[in-house]
Amino acid sequence: MKSLFLGIDTSNYRTSAAVVDAGGGILFQKAVLLDVPQGKRGLRQSDAFFMHSNRLPEYFEELFESVDPANIKAVGVSERPRRIEGSYMPCFLAGVNAAREIASSLRIPVYGFTHQEGHAAAVIESCENAPSSPFLFFHLSGGTTEALLCETDNRGYRMEIIGGTRDISAGQLLDRFGVAMGMPFPSGRYLDDIAYEVLDKISFDIRKIRKTGVMPKIVPSEGYFNLSGAETRLMRYAEANDAVPFSDVTAELFASVSELLINDAKALSKKYNLAKIYMAGGVASSRTFRAIAQTSGITEIRFGSPDLSGDNAVGTALLAKRINETCNSITS
Repeated sequence: MKSLFLGIDTSNYRTSAAVVDAGGGILFQKAVLLDVPQGKRGLRQSDAFFMHSNRLPEYFEELFESVDPANIKAVGVSERPRRIEGSYMPCFLAGVNAAREIASSLRIPVYGFTHQEGHAAAVIESCENAPSSPFLFFHLSGGTTEALLCETDNRGYRMEIIGGTRDISAGQLLDRFGVAMGMPFPSGRYLDDIAYEVLDKISFDIRKIRKTGVMPKIVPSEGYFNLSGAETRLMRYAEANDAVPFSDVTAELFASVSELLINDAKALSKKYNLAKIYMAGGVASSRTFRAIAQTSGITEIRFGSPDLSGDNAVGTALLAKRINETCNSITS
């Protein structure tokens, strides 16, 4: 009989469910963005919870057509954003409630993790074993831009913030600019396509990019940086209907943010003597960012598969597999 592991993640922007096998292979994966009204820059928690709760039964119907529920040995679920006291978002309750119901019906354990740990596991444990030594992890999503000193433990990952934004996140910067320019929310993927087309012509060598004068120079200090100044400049551009081409401003935006994150990763990895750097989250799935990183010559950054960078349940399924195997080895 196969041993399978179910993962569930209900973030503020995406409903996700996944199943992995004992070897870490992905047998089922479904992750769909929530519907955000045109012109809006997010959702209320109550609306997100309602959407997740309505979607999950359909996901499970599809899932159980693909795998035999009798083979599922454990459920992993994102139950809060971070592993710190007071970390809480109601939208995760939709996934937690569903996980408990399924686990109770199948009489199997359910393991709770953080959304942040799920991001890390999706990138790391989908292609290799959990690192035995500390590593650097960048969580780059719609609401988070954090650099974390991480270490594997028997609950998932222990994480300590050592850098990142002191105000808005990189994802918020992209989304707010995109919405101001009339794009749907979240806007990052649309801006990414525009930036990629421009930068592809110069082989993603950001030293050759056209300077529009819209983006300020952003320099990290001791691992931290501020992005609100860049937001102010971009909002002014959006309101002024400036003659500077939108595509050039978008390319400069991606070049600036990419350079910032790469330089921050280099500095922090050197400061803490960390050999491995992982990046995950919606921003890390950007093909423009990945191409710039590759062109920059920094080989220590591991992105993982683009489709696993965003909010998804593969990470929680992989964590459930690891923790369940550990528990079984202790009791056997």
